Amino acid sequence: MPSPETLSDEGLLTAGTPEAFGIFYDRHVRAVLAYFARRTHDPEIAADLTAETFASALVARKRFRGGGPPAAAWLFTIASRRLADYRRKGTVDGRIRRSLAMERRPIGAEDARMISWLAEDSAVTQLDRLPADQRAAVTAHVIDETSYGELATQLQVPEATVRQRVSRGLATLRRSMGGVP
Repeated sequence: MPSPETLSDEGLLTAGTPEAFGIFYDRHVRAVLAYFARRTHDPEIAADLTAETFASALVARKRFRGGGPPAAAWLFTIASRRLADYRRKGTVDGRIRRSLAMERRPIGAEDARMISWLAEDSAVTQLDRLPADQRAAVTAHVIDETSYGELATQLQVPEATVRQRVSRGLATLRRSMGGVP
């Protein structure tokens, strides 16, 4: 069996070991923190939502199936749902964290600066490197959860074209994040 460090994201999630999930976490925590920091403009809330996202992912990893959407897209789907819950309720829901006995730790000034810095970098940099049509399709479908059909209508292109743009964009992102092409 290969070392967990050499496994793809999909392999890490399906391995089912704490070590493998820890490596998955290490690969993506900065991008998830940056995602929330850009959207909330509050390092404390970004850190809380990041913890909620990974707690949800830890619970849901048994349902993850390789061969479908990339693991990073699956993770960001969870993240976008945590963000939607936060926006709807106005607070971070600690239920999942509490069920896993994860305590909330206040972040220090140095951590807050790092989270703010991440908001300017990471995932945005990776997305910005995609061709404009792929970047728009990936952002709309994966992050904003717009269906392929809706996107095709908005962009006035066939649905197959939208699917191809998302697929190619996600493949490029996977390669740039060290995943399997």
